[in-house]
Amino acid sequence: MSAPQPRDGEVEDQVASETPAAAEAPVVLELTDVVKIFPGVRALDGVQLQVRAGEVHCLLGQNGAGKSTLIKTLAGVHTADEGTIMWQGEPFAPANPQAAMKAGIATIYQELDLVDDLSVAENTFLGHEDRRFGFVRRGAMARRTRDILARLGHPQIPPRRLVRSLPAAGKQIASMARALSHDAKLIVMDEPSAVLAHDEVGNLFRIIRELTAQGIAVIYISHRLEEIREIGDRVTVLKDGRTTAANLPARTTPTRELVNRMTGRSIEYVFPPRVAPEDTEVLLEVRGLSREGEFADASLTVRKGEIVGIAGLVGSGRSELLETIFGARAADAGTVIMDGHRITTVGGAVRAGIGMAPEERKSQALLLDEPIYKNMTLSSFATFATVGFTDTGDERKAADKVAASLELRPRDTGRAVRTLSGGNQQKVVVGRWLIGGTKLLLLDEPTRGVDVGARAELYQVIHDLAANGVGVLLVSSEVPEVLGLSDRVLVMREGHLIHEAPAGDLDEATVLDLVMAGSLLEGELA
Repeated sequence: MSAPQPRDGEVEDQVASETPAAAEAPVVLELTDVVKIFPGVRALDGVQLQVRAGEVHCLLGQNGAGKSTLIKTLAGVHTADEGTIMWQGEPFAPANPQAAMKAGIATIYQELDLVDDLSVAENTFLGHEDRRFGFVRRGAMARRTRDILARLGHPQIPPRRLVRSLPAAGKQIASMARALSHDAKLIVMDEPSAVLAHDEVGNLFRIIRELTAQGIAVIYISHRLEEIREIGDRVTVLKDGRTTAANLPARTTPTRELVNRMTGRSIEYVFPPRVAPEDTEVLLEVRGLSREGEFADASLTVRKGEIVGIAGLVGSGRSELLETIFGARAADAGTVIMDGHRITTVGGAVRAGIGMAPEERKSQALLLDEPIYKNMTLSSFATFATVGFTDTGDERKAADKVAASLELRPRDTGRAVRTLSGGNQQKVVVGRWLIGGTKLLLLDEPTRGVDVGARAELYQVIHDLAANGVGVLLVSSEVPEVLGLSDRVLVMREGHLIHEAPAGDLDEATVLDLVMAGSLLEGELA
């Protein structure tokens, strides 16, 4: 069952009534019809949001729903193109992050923006240091930081301690201290529990409750429904840059309703026709693979010509699992067997016929200022080398052949990779492994940063590889992508593979229930 779609410019009609206490609290932040447009993408398309003082307002939505763009607009990183933002009763359009912080809105991103080589106190007052006669008053900053840390329930953290020496939970406390140093009235938290252990999450919630008791509002972004039930007051749901539900009660709204509001996309996912392979030989067998703190007891297989998809949230361990299979991370337990060879290193993986396209292709897979052909032949350098010198002509010929098969545009393999679009850069990464005769391709977020038109081309490339006998193991945050590309789907949650089924036996709502709630909610999925 798909959720009803909102009319243009409107929020869904089903908006829950508020509790009397919530209704009495003043509205501190209100967004009306907010639009943000990037080239070719309408990232926010008429967003509505209302946040009251002293509440925890949860923001839900799949990857690509517009959550990151929204919070960056509040933080002064982006400027809204249309609509209005009212902050404490006044129009609000911060020119930069410093202006947003000065106004009382602090954002704690999932990737904490701390300076590792500065102390906790220096990070707390970064950009608004306590100065007198041009000199930084480090002692005064340390004392004020100690007071803020005590307010957060962590007086034991030394203000002069370097941030790099803190554990993940300590770094998050340092980010909160920075927010409170600006006298924040609204704190935005983006997936704050993603790097925390279970007991640390409980402490985070204690701090949030103490902050809201002081009248500070919190926007809490999480994919974990159990957290939203425990800490949240109200929920707003985004989908494709639009508000599909607003002010739903966090503790009582059925999971099925939340999932329905998140699913069903206006973006076209055009998947080429796929004929699943008949039972063939196993290429990859993973048995009981584990890495402490990342994933545990992962077992899976990939057959020749089969596409296996892993669905899971950011922080579920899916990328770490792929990197461990490739040998880029050392396993604490378990084995990886590829075509009869045990894999423990990247070199061994490549020799056995495994290739990998990582999530961050620009920083992890490409030499942006080098030509396309050099990037394509990077992993098969020895093939083109004689007495330490490479045959550039042979490199170009091999790259040209693969570029033609992948319909790379533009076709000139002498161009710098930097000049290509995201989709064509991804084709270069895939092409590198085709030159090397790869038998199994690991794909981590294969269409991240790729426009809608180029996605269809990449989908065809992946299907063509499988049709030619290459096994594919892919990870994607886009549930429709996993279901549309794969023959078989594994669901990963909090470091464990919890469900396996043929892709045709699953739908988007079922997979989302599994990755968010950890189980099939039979009564709600009936």
